[in-house]
Amino acid sequence: MSSTVESTEHKALRTAVAALGQRYGRAYLARVAREGGHPDELWADAAKLGYLGVNLPEEYGGGGGGIAELSIVLEELGAAGCPLLMMVVSPAICGTVIARFGTDEQKRTWLPGLADGSRTMAFGITEPDAGSNSHRITTTARRDGDDWILTGRKVFISGVDIADATLIVGRAEDARTGRLKPCLFIVPRDTPGFGRSVIDMELQAAEKQFELTLDEVRLPSSALVGDEDAGLLQLFAGLNPERIMTAAFAIGMGRYALARAVDYAKTRQVWKEPIGAHQAVAHPLAQAHIELELARLMTQKAAALYDAGDDMGAGEAANMAKYAAGEACVRAVDQSVHTLGGNGLTREYGLGSLITASRVARIAPVSREMILNFVSHQTLGLPKSY
Repeated sequence: MSSTVESTEHKALRTAVAALGQRYGRAYLARVAREGGHPDELWADAAKLGYLGVNLPEEYGGGGGGIAELSIVLEELGAAGCPLLMMVVSPAICGTVIARFGTDEQKRTWLPGLADGSRTMAFGITEPDAGSNSHRITTTARRDGDDWILTGRKVFISGVDIADATLIVGRAEDARTGRLKPCLFIVPRDTPGFGRSVIDMELQAAEKQFELTLDEVRLPSSALVGDEDAGLLQLFAGLNPERIMTAAFAIGMGRYALARAVDYAKTRQVWKEPIGAHQAVAHPLAQAHIELELARLMTQKAAALYDAGDDMGAGEAANMAKYAAGEACVRAVDQSVHTLGGNGLTREYGLGSLITASRVARIAPVSREMILNFVSHQTLGLPKSY
């Protein structure tokens, strides 16, 4: 079936996940964040219903679906006001990479737990001095007998405090060329030399952000995921789902804000008619809806290409989807807050905090400017400035 028309199964999945999301909602997630906790109850319920591992292989307890299904789960939870950020990291990035490239032992060890939600994994790529430039990653991995020794720093890594392990992107020396190439390693949380400190964020979220230090972290050879020579392929096998899931996260958030604004505009009366009857209020909300729907279409296309094994096509579409969704989300949130006026900034209506949260989709995991660079170079064939 064409990715532009949603299947009956996907529609049924949306309806079922929406029902779960409505049982929890924005108030639940806001309370958990305020109290410094984690959305454990929602995570456990989503896991029990098979939603967290819907993209992972059936033989390891997953649903046997793909990123298309997992992105629907995240979008619908977001539209209900309670998205689970760790879904982007644990089943989408780490689960996908291990399912595609991990050894049999790694699959047996990790995939059943990632699928049923009993184990989680964080993902560590970003560094203080590298930003979006993965070629400047300075975390190095060197051989020491049969072991690997990792040294370096990571920053803005989500959920390390609750994750059983972190999938760390390092660089190892290629024996043939002497050049550094990316490699992925599973680092259990309590490994000696693996330190973390929380980053004080303005953004109020249940998932905390961390700076990591790897000080001569010794790992067995079994910690290396997949083939030492296929690092770049493995890395992008994780980054494309990350972009698709970030797009789903943003679309869900935009839909949540828009629904609040539409409800308000239907009932808020200042003159004779509700304010939603006035085109200055109605048209921007309609525009926000159109932009969110267009972003969702590109997200579906990216997921369909990725699940079909077209990594190159998925790379372009995933970047475009993430760009479109980030822009649509920011505009939807902004217009929704504006529609409510002063009420849009009260805790009662729960929209004000989304002003900060919505910008995450423009910034992470890759900035909109870097996506424009990607499209201008890869798609349009324009020369590079760097």
